[in-house]
Amino acid sequence: MQKDGKYVYCIIATSYECNFGPIGIGGRGDLVNSIGFDGLSMVVSDHPLNHFVLNPENILAHQKVIEAVMSLFNSVIPVRFGTVAATPDEIRNLLDRRYSELSELLERFENKVEYNIKGSWRNMGVVYKEIDKENKELKKLRSKIENLNDEKKRNILIEEAGHFIEEAVQKKKEIETEEIITAFRKTVVAYKNNRTTGEAMFMNTAFLINKGREVEFDNILTALGERFKDRSDYYCTGPLPIFNFIDLRILPEKWEL
Repeated sequence: MQKDGKYVYCIIATSYECNFGPIGIGGRGDLVNSIGFDGLSMVVSDHPLNHFVLNPENILAHQKVIEAVMSLFNSVIPVRFGTVAATPDEIRNLLDRRYSELSELLERFENKVEYNIKGSWRNMGVVYKEIDKENKELKKLRSKIENLNDEKKRNILIEEAGHFIEEAVQKKKEIETEEIITAFRKTVVAYKNNRTTGEAMFMNTAFLINKGREVEFDNILTALGERFKDRSDYYCTGPLPIFNFIDLRILPEKWEL
């Protein structure tokens, strides 16, 4: 029979044993509760010790448990996805040995949550026209291509023009992302730019904010949406666990911040 360990979701500051319901990862309906030591606790559920499946369902379940904890606690430190401890005693020993580091993290990130904004251009044709207008070198390349009869040389220049356009699009993404970030600077604690996907998405940024400033954050986003309504669409998700601002690895015993 497969032996169960303890899947770890996050760390909270509490002296009481908590019960968050049968929402554990893995689809078995495992109870999510807490295992504590001297005022610190790890939120866990039973999970097979040597059989962990990496799939979208488990990733979502991991996040949903942390969000459930966030609804009840002001300081929640997420633990890296896929962490399974062997026994409750192993968790208590970890809390004991890393007590000061974890206490400091909980204090540093108290009342802080993450919001993510993705921005996408509505019409790439407009963006490409702007690039054509703004870059004299690209105009020269296009003119050369149009006047070349040598197919080999023509293909080389077409490839060169393609690289030029890719770089220009990337630069424009960075400029417009920075413009949006600037609008939030006085409201947020920190931010992190993540990888974008596709041509149209120019922004994928996580923001760390203090609870209580959500309305201010939302008002700024609404104003930006109105300002750029003919150019861009913005999609905001949150509040989320602070995955982008802390990467906590507890097994093996190593802390990555």
